[in-house]
Amino acid sequence: MTSGSAFLLAARRCEIAELEELARTGELVGAIGRLVHGLQRERGISNVFLSSQGTRFASLRLKQIGECRQFEAEVQAQFHRLDTDPAQARNGARLFSRVAVVLHALAGLPALRARIAAQALAPREATAAYVKLVAGLLAVVFEAADSASDPQVSRALVAMFNFMQGKEFAGQERALGAGMFAAGAIDADDQQQWRHLIESQQACFQVFADFADAQVLQADLASRDATLAAEVERLRRLGCASRPGPLSTQLSAVWYDCATRRIDAMRQVEDQLALHLRELCEARIAQARAELRDQQALLQALAGEPSYALEIAAPYGPHLERSMVGLLQEQSRRLQAMSDELAAVRASLDERKLIERAKGLLMEHRQMTEDQAYKALRQMAMNQKRRLADVAEAVLSLADVLPAAAAAHNISARTG
Repeated sequence: MTSGSAFLLAARRCEIAELEELARTGELVGAIGRLVHGLQRERGISNVFLSSQGTRFASLRLKQIGECRQFEAEVQAQFHRLDTDPAQARNGARLFSRVAVVLHALAGLPALRARIAAQALAPREATAAYVKLVAGLLAVVFEAADSASDPQVSRALVAMFNFMQGKEFAGQERALGAGMFAAGAIDADDQQQWRHLIESQQACFQVFADFADAQVLQADLASRDATLAAEVERLRRLGCASRPGPLSTQLSAVWYDCATRRIDAMRQVEDQLALHLRELCEARIAQARAELRDQQALLQALAGEPSYALEIAAPYGPHLERSMVGLLQEQSRRLQAMSDELAAVRASLDERKLIERAKGLLMEHRQMTEDQAYKALRQMAMNQKRRLADVAEAVLSLADVLPAAAAAHNISARTG
């Protein structure tokens, strides 16, 4: 077999190895989805427990903690299955950094639960701690999507990440609403936060719809309950569309039940996304292996032609040379098409990176929290009628040309 054909086959084997690593990453993403769902439930339960001064959901909280511990063990086992060889890991520096952050946060979870049990935290503080942990887990999913080298798998991961992110905003909304109803009052800041969470869900679910497989989209539509959706909207209007003031504490359980049923339906869609991802990886691996076998057989057959031994001017034989050229051209066209499709898929991931960097700039120079920085970017986008990613890019460009102090004072005024 010629040296050229050996490298051609090596390229195919590399594709298979990358797909196999993506399949393992897909299993990790599925495990993270189960843990995130469990933590979202634990967060909502803990919020009601704290808002009611420990009179509600005490036993339910302990039961949920036990379930979450099982999911934690599963995720940790999946972390240890990752290939940490720096020569093999794609996007390894960022992915492994995210994993390290999550492992540290999981180590602090028992202490958080103990403080909640002792009612030593305000509901808002407990929610923020869970939000930070879930954000770390979703960041691992984001890095997994960003590292995907196969466009079909990348699309599935982008759809899954955005659906999980949207579901997380729904979980935050559940916790916020449950706490406000349990406390019996809501102020203007809480109402603004509630509306922000609703809008954030809608944005994530739109990206999910753009990238998801048709079968998954059908599952999403089938999971929706029109009666439940109407009740959620009614309670939302009571909470964040009316004037700030007192709320009926009796609605806390109603809201929590409705929001939980909605999120549990989303969990079924997540299961479909995880199943689609696993089946897609298996199908792509099987296809790549079949193509490798076909290519090996073709090259071996060509190498065994009589002309191969008789030709002197062309030592590989004219038929083999022509076939090799055809194979190389086909491989080149296929890889270019994959690269073009992958670039299109990754556009949404690149936009998120821009937004994250702009948020970091605002947090650093204007002493904002992450949530405040995101709200500021969204407000700029709405005021200027521009895309959020475009505003983020403008903010970052100002930071490059202005001194830090000037950038801090002029970001809002000069991004238009």
